[in-house]
Amino acid sequence: MNRRYTAEEFKEVTKRLRTKFPNAALTTDIIVGFPGETEQEFNQTYEFLKDIAFYKMHIFKYSPRKGTKAAVMPNQIDGKLKEERSKKLIELSNENECNYNRNYVGKDIEVLFEERDGKYIKGHTKNYIMVKCETDNDEYINKIVSLNVIDTDKDFLIAK
Repeated sequence: MNRRYTAEEFKEVTKRLRTKFPNAALTTDIIVGFPGETEQEFNQTYEFLKDIAFYKMHIFKYSPRKGTKAAVMPNQIDGKLKEERSKKLIELSNENECNYNRNYVGKDIEVLFEERDGKYIKGHTKNYIMVKCETDNDEYINKIVSLNVIDTDKDFLIAK
């Protein structure tokens, strides 16, 4: 896709970021099924992404756009294969997110609460992790509040 950097250079940058900012929640966008993508290349990508352990990956299946070079490239990838590859990366992304979030259990965090969601108020940490807190108190909404993380649930932290 004409990137001007190597996988190793990218890996080194993520390493430096995490050294300076240990709680950095790194995310990325991934396109699966780009024309000519082989099984071996996909597997290399998967292992690379597993090693980098992004907090979240936004996965998109390649779709041809009229007038682009890629739309007329040979070896267009079958839709079923793109779907399989997409699901595999989404599973990895979900696993990474859960692992990252579990590191916060027992720690104090600051949350900017934004809205009510049933019995919870919800908001985000500085590095944009969703947090929910069970409370009837709406005075925390639109304020930064220090709380302790007591658990996780898929893609968010539960704080008290």
